Amino acid sequence: MSYISMEGITKTFGRVVANNNVNLEVKFGEIHALLGENGAGKSTLVNMLSGIYTPDSGSIFIRGKEVRFSSPRDSIAAGIGMIHQHFKLVEVFTAKENIILGQRIGLFLNEKGLTARIKELAARYELEVDPEKKVYEMSVGEKQTLEILKVLYRGANILILDEPTAVLTPQETEKLFVIMRKMKDEGCAVIFITHKLNEVMAVADRITVLRKGETVKTVEKGATSAQELTELMVGRPVDLRIKRLETEKGRKVLEVKDLRVLNEEGVEVLRGLNFDLFAGEILGVAGIAGSGQRELCEAIAGLYPVKSGEILFDGDNLVGKTPREIITKGISMSFIPEDRLGMGLVASMNMVDNLILKQYQNQKGIFIDRKPAVAKAKEIIKKLDIQTPGIDHPIRQLSGGNIQKVLLGRELDSNPTLLITAYPVRGLDINASHTIYDLLNEEKKKGVAVLFIGEDLDVLLELCDRIMVLSRGEITGILDAAKTTKERLGLLMLGERNGKLEGAEVV
Repeated sequence: MSYISMEGITKTFGRVVANNNVNLEVKFGEIHALLGENGAGKSTLVNMLSGIYTPDSGSIFIRGKEVRFSSPRDSIAAGIGMIHQHFKLVEVFTAKENIILGQRIGLFLNEKGLTARIKELAARYELEVDPEKKVYEMSVGEKQTLEILKVLYRGANILILDEPTAVLTPQETEKLFVIMRKMKDEGCAVIFITHKLNEVMAVADRITVLRKGETVKTVEKGATSAQELTELMVGRPVDLRIKRLETEKGRKVLEVKDLRVLNEEGVEVLRGLNFDLFAGEILGVAGIAGSGQRELCEAIAGLYPVKSGEILFDGDNLVGKTPREIITKGISMSFIPEDRLGMGLVASMNMVDNLILKQYQNQKGIFIDRKPAVAKAKEIIKKLDIQTPGIDHPIRQLSGGNIQKVLLGRELDSNPTLLITAYPVRGLDINASHTIYDLLNEEKKKGVAVLFIGEDLDVLLELCDRIMVLSRGEITGILDAAKTTKERLGLLMLGERNGKLEGAEVV
């Protein structure tokens, strides 16, 4: 008998059909991967399983019994726990306080009994959690482990993980896989949503592929391949290789010397950074979330105050210059934050107006000529395969992936000398991601210096020439991408120094 069965599920939002007659079956003691491009309907489907949405039609069965969820509380009561990409934890509370938050515990709290129960669950599922540790003192991996323990404490035996490895090191990812396998051994059902095919092949038992809101196929892991899964997702053959272009290293475009930056609380978030970046080179930046990546981007772009040090662009120090002065020198910044509309694009404007916003200072006279921007918008839509009703459609009504393409397309249109791009494929499906990688290689071929901040270490290793690792605001190593490994990068991300890693010399 199936643990979970979703049959003929349909969900629409206005005229948009998110799920159309979708079927999903998950067995006892199984890790089941859910794959699909952006907009394929994966999140909508699991949001119905977790009680956030209600299906327009179709049925959900748990252990063969039909259920109807009108709220997340109903889903939790049925033993379903969902771990979202963005954790639902109170930073100033301890692990134990977060676990009992929102629970009906009566007038008196049995502290010893609660701690014993937490430790018992942690031992059973091989979860490393200190009940007394505050959340703000935890690493990303520890926070995720706490989220899992929290739903297990509430009685969950069906676990939904939405893009769980997006910000984890390889070592933390492997720990998560150990936890998932342990849950499987205990008879739980695990639904695993991810864009990373190598992770699907490493940990899943079966895989269901969605495309354009419909179920394409469910396959056994042992009877498929990454290539076949990609073709099922996209609907046509796709070359999965990421090419590292071999180009002549050009002149030194960027030189950062002893860069130190303080945040609003006066804490040093960049601690004496020293590195170079050359024309025709892609320098990757790896690091656990919050290691100083954002501050580095914004310091170079003139958006973050610098305490001391130099940022030399073609020999000219950028420290103290305004963002407008920096842009006119040929530095383009395509920073993709979690809130994609928070930086760089105006949500209520259409694509043409957002292009004009970047370039209007360069036009002469008091009247703005819209024709070049209209032509450029049409070109970007075609080149990046942006899904939009038209160039006059408001940006805010596009999907997150298409908003990213608009932002990157606009930045590349400015013909930069230095391109800073952070998380340009965050949340994008494999087809769209490869489009972005090809675009970055095109810029490299033109002699552009590219600073590429990424989350996927496999991509960094395949695409970049060198990889700089940040840990707690310091550089722990700069490595030749062709001669290093994910494991070595992971150790550096955790703060290990080059001297402790044989062959991990700075290049």
